[in-house]
Amino acid sequence: MLSSINFWMCFAGLIYLVAGVFVLRKEISAARGWDRLITLGCIFIAVPLAVFAPEHFGGPMGVPEMVPSWMPAHLFWAYFVGCSLFAAATSLTVRKFVRLSSTLLGLMFFLFVCMMHIPNALADPKNRFAWAYVLRDLSFAGGAWALAGLHSRASSPQLSKWMILFGRVVMGIAAIFFSVEFFLHPGFAPGFPLEKKTPLWVPFASAWGYLTGAILLAAGIGLALNKKSRIAAITIGALMTVLTLFLYLPIWILAHGGTTPEIMEAINYVFDTLLYAGAALVLASALPREPEHVE
Repeated sequence: MLSSINFWMCFAGLIYLVAGVFVLRKEISAARGWDRLITLGCIFIAVPLAVFAPEHFGGPMGVPEMVPSWMPAHLFWAYFVGCSLFAAATSLTVRKFVRLSSTLLGLMFFLFVCMMHIPNALADPKNRFAWAYVLRDLSFAGGAWALAGLHSRASSPQLSKWMILFGRVVMGIAAIFFSVEFFLHPGFAPGFPLEKKTPLWVPFASAWGYLTGAILLAAGIGLALNKKSRIAAITIGALMTVLTLFLYLPIWILAHGGTTPEIMEAINYVFDTLLYAGAALVLASALPREPEHVE
């Protein structure tokens, strides 16, 4: 069952990646510099959503167990979230109903935080990983709502302002928290400060932890204080893109010699980090450009 789910996760991600690049091919070609990376933000969100969706159709295993115990019909909610992820991924890929889909996507991640991650963190407040999950999904919600705010400027300017503000502040606080975690625990794999340690084959493993912490700290302060905030968001997006390509993708490739659960874990790390990159990049697209200085 797990092997089959892994296949469909990868297949879905590939389909949405190809479709996303095809739909945005003109925008990607016309963009210059960092704007080209920003243009990929929606694709970096859509592909992980498509990857995670099949995981919710695995039957009475894994995902349904994460549904809060007080909610009825656990299997229904697992299937419902899977369908919602596919719907959001499709909307962001074909660039239709983006305001609606990104608003609902942000709401979904916010509900995950309120219903699952915060109760888990409060049950074990000394568990630093539990708080990392809280801020991870808040960052996802903030990125999605910043994208909704970008598409709401004409019709709802005040709501747009608050949605983008929420994304900027939440992502800034999360980046600062993550940076402190990497300064305290540099041996853990950079990106999100979660349970995985940097593999032994990575040279200067602790140095990468410290470097990630320093970048996230500077970017997080910029976002929180609204100083060079667009550059700060681009920096986080670029960092997470690099980590996806040059750390987590090789980990995924090397995991194919291991067990199916190890492959599943590697897939989740690849696309969690890519989703974080996408959230930061769509936030950057919603933030104002720095004024150009004329000599």
